[in-house]
Order: sequence, then C-alpha cells, then structure tokens
Amino acid sequence: MAHSDEVEYVLRTIEERGIRFIRLWFTDVLGFLKAFTITSQELEGAFAEGMGFDGSSIDGFSRIQESDMVAVPDPSTFQLIPWKTEAQVARMFCDVLNPDGSPFEGDPRFVLKKQLKRAADLGYTFYVGPELEYFYFKSVDEPEFLDQGGYFDETPLDLATDWRKRTVAYLESMGIPVEYVHHEVAPSQHEIDLRYTDALTMADNVMTYRLTVKEVAQEFGIYATFMPKPVQGVNGSGMHTHQSLFTGDRNAFFGEGDEYHLSTLGKHYIAGVLSAAREITLVTNQWVNSYKRLVPGYEAPVYVCWARRNRSALVRVPQYKPGNEQATRIEYRSPDPACNPYLAFASMLGAGLAGIEQELELPPEASNNIYEMTEEERRAAGIRSLPADLHEAIELASGSKVLREVLGDHVVEFLIRNKREEWDAYKSYVSPYEIERYLPIL
Repeated sequence: MAHSDEVEYVLRTIEERGIRFIRLWFTDVLGFLKAFTITSQELEGAFAEGMGFDGSSIDGFSRIQESDMVAVPDPSTFQLIPWKTEAQVARMFCDVLNPDGSPFEGDPRFVLKKQLKRAADLGYTFYVGPELEYFYFKSVDEPEFLDQGGYFDETPLDLATDWRKRTVAYLESMGIPVEYVHHEVAPSQHEIDLRYTDALTMADNVMTYRLTVKEVAQEFGIYATFMPKPVQGVNGSGMHTHQSLFTGDRNAFFGEGDEYHLSTLGKHYIAGVLSAAREITLVTNQWVNSYKRLVPGYEAPVYVCWARRNRSALVRVPQYKPGNEQATRIEYRSPDPACNPYLAFASMLGAGLAGIEQELELPPEASNNIYEMTEEERRAAGIRSLPADLHEAIELASGSKVLREVLGDHVVEFLIRNKREEWDAYKSYVSPYEIERYLPIL
C-alpha cells in the first residue's frame, strides 16, 4: 500500500486547501482514461482499503461473473486539476487490485510495473521521453485545418500559440515539466515534448497530457485529436519514444571508445527491440487508422532497421555529443499517440531486455535511404517491413512469445479479440473511396 508520509501529505493538503472532490484515474487496456469521483471524507478509507467498482464494463477488465475490482489511489500522483471547475478538484492515478488485494493482471499500470521490476532486478532504471504530436481542428465533425503552418512556423502561420501556452501552463502546474513546444510539419499539427523521466511517471504524464490538450481545446471552442492519420496526403501524428537504461546515475547505453558510442548492452537492447518490432506493433499502433500513417513518404518508419542519422529507420541512435554521455539513447519511431502508453513502454522495454538476456547481435546500420531501396535490396540486407495493416499486426502478435511474456495472457487475449472485432468491422465497411471509385463504373 501507499507510504504513510505520502498519504499524510495528501490528507493534510486536502484539508488545508479545502479540496472537496478527488478524481480517481485509471486506464483500460485500450488506453482510455477512466475515472470516478469521491469526496474528501472517503479518501482515508480509499488509501487503506481501496474503492470498489464494477470492472465488467471496463474494456479488458473482468467478466460479469467476476466483476468486483478495487482501485487504490497512488498518493505520489496527487495533483490539483488546474482547468476550471466549480470547486477545487484533485486527481490521483490508481492501481487496480482484485478483491483479495492481489494486483489485477489486466491493469496496464501493473503490466508496466512488472517490466520495470524485471529491469530493476537486472540493476536498471528505464527512462523514456516521448514526442507526442496531435492536430487541432475546428470541430469533431470533420478534420478541418485551423492554419496552414508547417514545421517550426510562427505567427501568422501558426495560430495555436495561446492554446499551446495554456496547455503547458496546466501541465507544469501539475508537476509535468515540458521541454519543447512547436508547430509540426502538417497544417494544424503540433507537438509538446515532455521532459525525460522514469517510464511509470511518464506513462501517467502521457495520460494527463492527452486529457489536458483536449480540455484546453474545449476551452477555446476547438477540437484536439491524437488520431494517427486524420487527413489523407499530410503527415500523420507519431509518438517517437526516446529511451535508455540507467544503472544508478550512469547511462548503461553509453560505450566509451565504441564506433557508435554504444555499450554492448545498448546494442543487445536495440537488437531485442528490432527482433520483436513486428510483434509489438499491435501495441504501439493498435488502431486500423494507425497503419494509414505507417506508409512511405510521410517520415513514418516502415522498415525494421536502425541507423544514426537516417530518419527512415525504425530505431534511430541520436548523434553523440562529447561530454554528454548521459544523453545516449535510442529513439523508437513507430508508436503513435493513440496507443496505451503503459503497454507500449512495457512492450519496448520487454523486447529490449530480452535482447540483453539473450545477447542478441545488433545487425548492421542501415545507412542508405531505405525508402529508395528495392524490395530485393532490402531483402538482401535482412530488412523486414512492419505490419502493413491491423490484420497482419494481429496475426504477428497472436504468435508472439515475447508479447505474451510481457503483457500476460489476460491482456494479450483481450487485445487480440478486441482488435479482430475492429478489423472485421472495418473490412466490411463500404467507404466513400469505394463509392466514388466504383459506383459510376460498375
């Protein structure tokens, strides 16, 4: 359960600030934020025993005959919610337990914690820094651009400065530090980068970030979306994820004197990630729409390989700067911002740790533009493609030993079942493209 000093701090703060309501947050398997509200009078009991709720209506949780779940707030995640409400409201993320007090295996936060413990048992702390992109549109009804800005554009091409400013202010008031804020490549596309931190904190931060972006958009009467590819013909939105392992304050990925400035461990980690990349894509890119982004021509990775400066590669090793060994990291470029961050971070870490444990050999660097290579050239170089669509991703995931070891049977079986239902619905849908193309001629 929670540390008593953290609990005391939360209870004292609530009393001193006159906070009446506390939102308890958790995440379903698909990555949607769930919440219910308790009054301040109930909080002490929630810390001690948790709050019961019906898990049978939550995607990926329990069946109706075994529906009882318990949400236990994590006091280390206590923050005041900054957007306007009638009364001061705080929030905390929860760990979801079974009625007997054991961790619920379908809780994405628990899935990530298991992999972090696996890393800790090997002596490592896992740090991540995701770059989340998103779009602002006039409304939820259609993807209508609000500006014609491009990469790093300023006013008047970028009309979202005030919206991003308020978002950053809200995030920082909730203890979430921000590094970069800018207009992205596509019209009405934006990016706010969160400062590198441990993976559990970051997964919580990503959930908070996505909600905050949407709350601010509502305040300004517009709509924000993390849909991977909302508009044909322009760049989609990614969640490039920078990651590294530390031993204490030492970056375990840095290799003194190595050609790539990578340690042997770092190379094994990359090899593990590449080896499992096709299998974990169902987690990092879980929607039908995700695969409209993973196509050549729009700066999204399609091929399973690594490089230093080559942004067509799936894994990039950013340029080493002398004296900045702590910044040695890899960038995994396929995830999109509509994934479940707990499961995505767990999958990437689990794949990398498997590479370390098995001492997998890192393949040669892909120094050429992979998009310009022929299929024969890629095959000769041992470069495989990511899944072309959700159906292929499902089939690869269903036979994945790595994914099952990382996520557990409960999550894997739900995810595959849910995604097959999504694919079946999609493939039977008659799209506007088909009507436009075939109705006049057939």
